[in-house]
Amino acid sequence: MTLDPASRAELERQARQILGEAWRSDGEGGGFCVPHAGTYPWQWLWDSCFHAVVWAHLGDERAALEVAAALADQDADGFVPHMRYAGAPNPHADFWRRRHTSSITQPPMFGHAVSVVLAAGLPVPERVVARAGDGLRFLLDRRRRSAGGLVELCHPWESGCDDSPRWDGVLEAAWTSPSWHDTKGRLLETIERSSTGAALANPAFPVGSAGFSSLVAWNAIELAGVTGDERLLASARELVQAVDARWDADLCTWIDDGPTAPTSGRVRTLDALLPLLVVRRPEAMAQLTDPTAFGARFGPSGVHRAEPSFDPASYWRGAAWPQLSYLSWRAARWAGDGVTELSLQNALTSAAVVSGFSEYWEPDSGASLGAAPQSWSTLACVVAS
Repeated sequence: MTLDPASRAELERQARQILGEAWRSDGEGGGFCVPHAGTYPWQWLWDSCFHAVVWAHLGDERAALEVAAALADQDADGFVPHMRYAGAPNPHADFWRRRHTSSITQPPMFGHAVSVVLAAGLPVPERVVARAGDGLRFLLDRRRRSAGGLVELCHPWESGCDDSPRWDGVLEAAWTSPSWHDTKGRLLETIERSSTGAALANPAFPVGSAGFSSLVAWNAIELAGVTGDERLLASARELVQAVDARWDADLCTWIDDGPTAPTSGRVRTLDALLPLLVVRRPEAMAQLTDPTAFGARFGPSGVHRAEPSFDPASYWRGAAWPQLSYLSWRAARWAGDGVTELSLQNALTSAAVVSGFSEYWEPDSGASLGAAPQSWSTLACVVAS
């Protein structure tokens, strides 16, 4: 069932309140939302891009300001850091080896964000649009390093799916939370960096991620749709072909490229179905709502239920995430699958309310997990429209 107008209006009211309370002004007419004031008190790249999508839906000009802030500390070569401290004291400068930002990136959702903001009739400065293009070209030109032509990650954090079982293959023993915590720290030490300290490659983690590559391609296609950049579009289409070459019909998923391909790169996770944003495969789409696969009352689980690593209450190992539900909804809408689109809409809007707009939640019960309220859960009001 679809939401009635009063329920949609209430979702929008709550979204506006959550984003408004999370907003931090830079004192110069700009600003951004912190994801959660206590747990995540700085700016994160893909979070801000999702905030911009919601701001645009609400008709608020802070949509463009959020994208501009996310791209404000971009390097000259196009690299966009995944964290900005935005003038606040940086307690992690030694950790990142950069004074004002992190040294790794995150899914480049700024292509989609710019497209959505412009479609809403809100102005986006030309310099922001140009920076978005530069950020995508950096990934397409400098990070397409895998043998199969996918974009390589330099660290698990870059995927956004920090503890996903897709990365377990780099461990020497079975996954445990403490061992993975230590491994993530060590993987920062093996990153090959530019002269500014930005991540370029990592010989200890040369994973060509099907999910991340799909987000790069989709965002490039979205941005090219509003800028007419044919070179960017051509590069994106080449990447789409490389991603779809990783399709495994037996597993009904896309397999990562690189050293994890024979092991954890085959684990069925929700982010591994992100190629549905750029490739139409009904058999993969059906898994999103199949209760024996990813389907759940409150949105797709992060890991296929038949996988040994599936844990519905665990961080990136089975819980449902609002941003992945939103991207799955976008994929269903693009594919013209109205049944799946409506199911995902109802799941995300219900989950946001039941969980108290949490960072993530248990897919079958909607029980709150992580920080709450978390700003990207306001995406529920976008899918409800």
